[in-house]
Amino acid sequence: MAHPKRKTSKTRRDKRRSHHKVADIPLAECSNCGAMHRYHHVCMECGYYRGRQVLNVSK
Repeated sequence: MAHPKRKTSKTRRDKRRSHHKVADIPLAECSNCGAMHRYHHVCMECGYYRGRQVLNVSK
């Protein structure tokens, strides 16, 4: 098996990892209450998903 001839510097290592960050989560506005929620997920403020109440959320 091949072995590295030189130690990889911290700068080179970090440049390679520069794209390994966590992406921002895209959010959608709830059509029922106007709160922001994740796409294709139930709104945790009102419990609605695609115009139907899915969860009972007591406030």
